[in-house]
Amino acid sequence: MKKDDGQLIAAKRAYRNASDEGNRQEEARWANVIGDIFKNRGEYVEALKWFRLDYEVSTKYLPEKHLLPTCQSLGEVYLRLQHFEDALIYQKKHLDLAKDSDDLVEQQRASTQLGRTYHEMFLKSENDQTSLRNAKKYFISAMKLAHTLKKSNKLTFLKEYIDAHNNIGMVEMDLDNLEEAEKMLTKGLQICDEEEVVENDDGRTRLHHNLGNVYMELRKWDKARIHIEKDIVICKNIGHCQGEAKGYINLGELHYRVQKYEDAILCYEKAMNLAKCMDDEYALANQIQENIETVKEATKVMEDLKKEEQNFKKLIRNMVNARGTSGERKCLLQQNASLDRLIEKSSITSAWKKHCEFAKRKKKIASELCDKEKLGDSYLVIGESYQKLRNFTKAKKWYSKSWETYKSIGNMEGQALAKINLGDVLDSVGKWSDALEAFSEGYRIAREANLVSVQLSALENMHYSHMIRFDNHEEARRLQSKIEKLKQLNNNEVEPLRDSCSETDTEGENSPLKSYASNVHGNNESAFDDVPLASLVTKSKGTKHKPLEASTTSMSSQTVSRKRGRLVLSDDEDDNNKQQHVDVSTSNEFKSRRRLNSDVDEHQEVISDCTPPVHLEESACSYKGMSPKLTAEDFRCSRQHESVDVSPGVSENICLKNGHPGPVFDACEDEYCKHLIFKVEDDFVHIEPDSRKFGTKLSMEHMKVEVACLYFLKLVKENRSRGLLPIIQHLKCGGEVLESLDLLYTPKDHMSGKCWIEVSINRWVSKRLVKLYADCCKDLSQPPNLKLLKKLYSLEVSEDEIDVSDCELEDISAAPLLNALHLHKTIAALNLSHNLLGNESMEKLKNVFLSSSQKYGGLVLDLHCNRFGPTALFQICECTVLLSRLEVVNISGNRLTDGCASYLSTILQNCKALYSLNIQNCSITSRTIQKVTDSLSSESLLSELFIGYNSSITGNALVNLLDKLATLTSFSQINLNGIKLNKNAIDSLCNLIKSSCLSHLMIGETSIGTERAIQLSDSWSSENSELVKLDLSYCLLTSNYITKLVTNASLISGLLHLNIAGNPLMQEVGGGALASLVKNPHCCLKVVNFSKCQLGLVGILGILHSLADNASIEEVNLSDNALEHEYDTLVKVKVHEDEVDNDLFELGLGVAADSEDESEQQKPCVDLKSTFVQQLASAISMAKQLRVLDISNNGFSGETFYAVWSTNSRGSLTQSHTEGNTIHLSVEPNQCCSIQPCCTRF
Repeated sequence: MKKDDGQLIAAKRAYRNASDEGNRQEEARWANVIGDIFKNRGEYVEALKWFRLDYEVSTKYLPEKHLLPTCQSLGEVYLRLQHFEDALIYQKKHLDLAKDSDDLVEQQRASTQLGRTYHEMFLKSENDQTSLRNAKKYFISAMKLAHTLKKSNKLTFLKEYIDAHNNIGMVEMDLDNLEEAEKMLTKGLQICDEEEVVENDDGRTRLHHNLGNVYMELRKWDKARIHIEKDIVICKNIGHCQGEAKGYINLGELHYRVQKYEDAILCYEKAMNLAKCMDDEYALANQIQENIETVKEATKVMEDLKKEEQNFKKLIRNMVNARGTSGERKCLLQQNASLDRLIEKSSITSAWKKHCEFAKRKKKIASELCDKEKLGDSYLVIGESYQKLRNFTKAKKWYSKSWETYKSIGNMEGQALAKINLGDVLDSVGKWSDALEAFSEGYRIAREANLVSVQLSALENMHYSHMIRFDNHEEARRLQSKIEKLKQLNNNEVEPLRDSCSETDTEGENSPLKSYASNVHGNNESAFDDVPLASLVTKSKGTKHKPLEASTTSMSSQTVSRKRGRLVLSDDEDDNNKQQHVDVSTSNEFKSRRRLNSDVDEHQEVISDCTPPVHLEESACSYKGMSPKLTAEDFRCSRQHESVDVSPGVSENICLKNGHPGPVFDACEDEYCKHLIFKVEDDFVHIEPDSRKFGTKLSMEHMKVEVACLYFLKLVKENRSRGLLPIIQHLKCGGEVLESLDLLYTPKDHMSGKCWIEVSINRWVSKRLVKLYADCCKDLSQPPNLKLLKKLYSLEVSEDEIDVSDCELEDISAAPLLNALHLHKTIAALNLSHNLLGNESMEKLKNVFLSSSQKYGGLVLDLHCNRFGPTALFQICECTVLLSRLEVVNISGNRLTDGCASYLSTILQNCKALYSLNIQNCSITSRTIQKVTDSLSSESLLSELFIGYNSSITGNALVNLLDKLATLTSFSQINLNGIKLNKNAIDSLCNLIKSSCLSHLMIGETSIGTERAIQLSDSWSSENSELVKLDLSYCLLTSNYITKLVTNASLISGLLHLNIAGNPLMQEVGGGALASLVKNPHCCLKVVNFSKCQLGLVGILGILHSLADNASIEEVNLSDNALEHEYDTLVKVKVHEDEVDNDLFELGLGVAADSEDESEQQKPCVDLKSTFVQQLASAISMAKQLRVLDISNNGFSGETFYAVWSTNSRGSLTQSHTEGNTIHLSVEPNQCCSIQPCCTRF
């Protein structure tokens, strides 16, 4: 006898008594209670019978309000039976009745149930994003209502509020926003802890359950296991059999993901035993059985994989004998075929680390075969490996390389597939607009090549982006229509290839992968020479949401599609609330949708007739999006004189503002374009106004440069260029010259790509290097780098001074530039810093200079922060032109190691004109420093040496170097930042100061202390020496040093740059000492850094007040000086009326108001926060000479300060960067944080 049989018998007796007595209200109530008992037992059909009796009685005899719990119960049971249309009817009626009666409680419950139903419809559908949107809408509404109810009655509605977090987290998980889902679910658990919810609570189990899923998708296995096991324990303790079973399903899935198949089967068997104990849970039992079969098949695949690994090792051994013979290629092809099988099997078993290892081996084989198509295939598979491992940066890199390789051989199919996969990665990192652009580009290429399957994949991804990411229903509907037409066409094409396994029919028709599975098992070598590229496509968003089908694999591999039922219990459960006449505790069986991000097609030989098991999420990545950088191919222009129509989606006001209705048109060849459109002469240029490119406000000058460069590229592409670049005078909109683009930065209007901006060209100028670069890109079939092009376009420097720093150049992508430099011949300065160049580029650069006719004249070479190794310096040593011309060499930030010692020695001995050498942060040690020392002679012209941040340098090596530098006649600058300086080194440094004209000393982060710092300062007593720049940051200085510095008039009269950041000067003395330094009439400082000196708010204010008396200081950094929580703890204080006009902030700082002091109550109240902000703003306004000010991370925000900064006359256009605690104020052309740290003054 079941434990609730007694309750059931009693309830039926009460129902009969009420029916006999004609008490309709009691009759309906007991019918509902009986139905609820059957529902909790899993006997949903019987429960439905009693709920219908309740509904019939309530409809005929009772007031409408009594239908509320009845409709809820019917909706819940229909949902469990997956009769969604019936469920929606009663749930919507439930919500309408709740709204009519203004019952917030019932509105919350009805919204929750509607959300759950739409969510389940989404999981059961192929691509019903509308249901997902509706689910999210109702869940959000339910959360708001729960929050409102919780505030009014904290304990009663706490449960609903917690469950609302679970539901929203679950939807975010289905949207593949895993980080957002983690935050929401974790917050739900935090609320449970804060509100002291008991451990064995059904709300906690739901949160643990879904967090386990989230962490599984994030590949955080330990965290996933912890939450899944907590879910199981709680379900067991509260007697929730279904929840416990699904917990074991999740745990089995976890073991499956890490290839622990025996543990997985044990978990599934436990789940099966629990499922069999429940009535009407046949679907769950079937799903578990399918999972068990899948694990068994995967075990066989893993055994096959191990055998294939042995076969591959044998082929490697055979290769030793085949080298150099006619059988070498055959052996390589056999290895390639074996690797294809290994990749396939590792994908089936979700062994993605092995998958990556095999893919990289495939790349090596493809390189040896000199087969670019196979090489592109291998890049694509490596990208998939990293995507599954959630290393999206590397996945993006390899997909991009795949696209470049396919493009170089004109493989349209490969290009389209690479773009689609790249879009998936961009979507995964939250860059949705760029993902959509990549999908659109993939669709364009596939359409051009008439690849129906790939078009379908691209369109489904685009549909997903528009529907889910951008909520663009109209465009999504249009795309859906296209998808349906393509599916019909694709079904006809794929039909001959389809397997007889019925479970794959739904998706197989859409999969372009079908032909590959049979090839990979054949013995014919040619089968592996022409792998269908369609097998490499990542499935679209639109097909991600299938609950019970097999999915397609990327590359040849097929993984076992695994699906689980996801447990989501009722979000309005309230076992104790019998006053509501219905127990609303329910158990919804949300089944996870399958994420088809290149996971598995049916294995046509290994797993030919098994149904893929159900699992609770198998996403390898979350589908979000990114904005790719613009290259030459990223802009598109319309055909000339194309007929146009007004789009109904365009804002009428915007169109009218742009002039007469003529400019409203569909100018873009890409029908999915969302760019700003610029009309240049008779052509159009499209640009996405991305604020990341132009700052918080769109920069007019940057936009002009970009339009000019893109227009030039268009002319080059169409062979209409005369080698001249346009100089844009102004931009017009509606006949008026635009002063700012801010008004046009309205995504719903101008970014719809339907209105244009007129461009007026002032003149055309010749930029020979730009023309050469564009021609070389064309010769090498490489897209021009827009960043690089804009740098070359700059009119501020001559064409002999070439600055292409931070252009994301690699050895391959830099080839067109180096070829252009080879033709350009003349170079006076070359800045290649902050790129990704290696030794290969350095060798090409050597050849550029060797071929140059310019054999003399100074040369500045900046190569810092690249990927050069020690042999890069060997190329300089081998180039006589470089040795004769080099004056400045900056190769810092490259891992040169001590392998560069002999090369540096050669450069120092033979570069007679060299006066500046920067080898900071190059991983060199005392050995290299000693080599440098030995290479210097008294005739050397070396004036500047930077060796900082090379930590393994001993004191003796440093002393020897400093003593040698003291013998040089022209030495003036040294940088020893981050190097430990002992007493002997300080003494040698003092000697260097006295014996040379040392004007720049950088010894930050050396912790020398106050005493030694004063010793160094005293060394500048000589009349011949003048200190210009001093960096003593993080040297453990106290205010005594500043006090000493103030009294040294001869020293501060020549000092222009001072950095004492990170020294504990303290508020009491340090702030006053620095203020005295600033006010000193001998002070000629221009740039000062006083950040992280623990000056406190009083110190900050005092220094800024002092700036009013200083006419020289232009840049000040006072960031990170407020004491901990100092600004937040400012309180209101009482002051005498005659003190109101004084420095209120200093008067009241740290004084708390005494509410019990009657005399204090008579004094006026002053808000110290407001007073401080006003005084700080006033001080900033008075410092009119300032050009850059950084007051970040001091507790206050920056809006008020920018107002006074911008209103004060500073002789140029003011700008600000205020975000969070960051407060940077500047005046053009000065920049704040856009400059790399190694490129700043300090």
